[in-house]
Amino acid sequence: MRSTRGNADMAEAPLLALDGLRVAFDSEGGTLQAVRGVALDVRRGECLAVVGESGSGKSQLFLACLGLLAANGRAAGSACFDGDELIGSPEAHLERLRGARIGLVSQDPMNALTPHLRIGAQLVEYVTDRGLMSGPQARARALELLAAVGIDDPTARFDQYPHELSGGQRQRVAIAMALMPGPDLLVADEPTTALDVTVQAQVLQVLRRLRERGLTIVLITHDLAVVAGVADRVAVMYAGAVVELAPVASLFASPRHPYTRALLDSIPRLDAPADSLSGIDGQPPGPHERIVGCAFAPRCRQARDRCRRVEPAPQAAGEAVWACHAPLPRGWAT
Repeated sequence: MRSTRGNADMAEAPLLALDGLRVAFDSEGGTLQAVRGVALDVRRGECLAVVGESGSGKSQLFLACLGLLAANGRAAGSACFDGDELIGSPEAHLERLRGARIGLVSQDPMNALTPHLRIGAQLVEYVTDRGLMSGPQARARALELLAAVGIDDPTARFDQYPHELSGGQRQRVAIAMALMPGPDLLVADEPTTALDVTVQAQVLQVLRRLRERGLTIVLITHDLAVVAGVADRVAVMYAGAVVELAPVASLFASPRHPYTRALLDSIPRLDAPADSLSGIDGQPPGPHERIVGCAFAPRCRQARDRCRRVEPAPQAAGEAVWACHAPLPRGWAT
């Protein structure tokens, strides 16, 4: 789902352009559809947040771009990175892009770090093995990045093992590792999951500083609350499709899709009564289910008969795009 833009913006091609991207997995029970025809642009220098419940397809969408799907997974459609098609590209070509031009911060920093290797060795390995930097250059850059992501006493941490660091420190090391080669795009997949709120804020501050320096970031998360001060735009995914795309301020102030409104209503607020927290009834469709009409219709309080029969086409107003037969009016609030 793409937003409409002015002529000046249209003159510059997006860094990453997805068009009709589909991801499926073969299983004993049949084909599982994880991503269902996503069209989405990531603009140069922006932070795009991709939000949705677990299982909405947001992680698989970008793993497909990187050629990192599980062995039984397959991708179709187009993912064009800086004019270079990724879907169907040879593994050797993707290997040259991964890490170098596209950095990935995975969900679990402990799994991203090798437990028996010191932090410093893991930071410099990629760039020295590929001849991008000499050993002394790589060490200097690693220490610089450790300081940049908020690691205290980088020289001491450089020689420590992952188990000697806290969860928040490991996550920041994983970000520094992804930044070592100077990528054009950083994909951060649930970088604040399982961290306490204080450490979450520190990690988000790191991403905010990187965006201010011009790095293009995709922030994948299930939590809309973490994107408010970091993202420029938000893409909301449901059942493998993007249902709404808008600048972060307008999405929070006036969401058009009922699913987006339901996600916002489920965020705890300090100024609201304890019993005011709202949930979303029902469950999203499974990846094996055939979807007719709007995938959110069975859980939607706004649903009409048409919603259950006809798949909604994207509608646009300014920068906002949504796919809904019964969108919420502008400024609608609970």
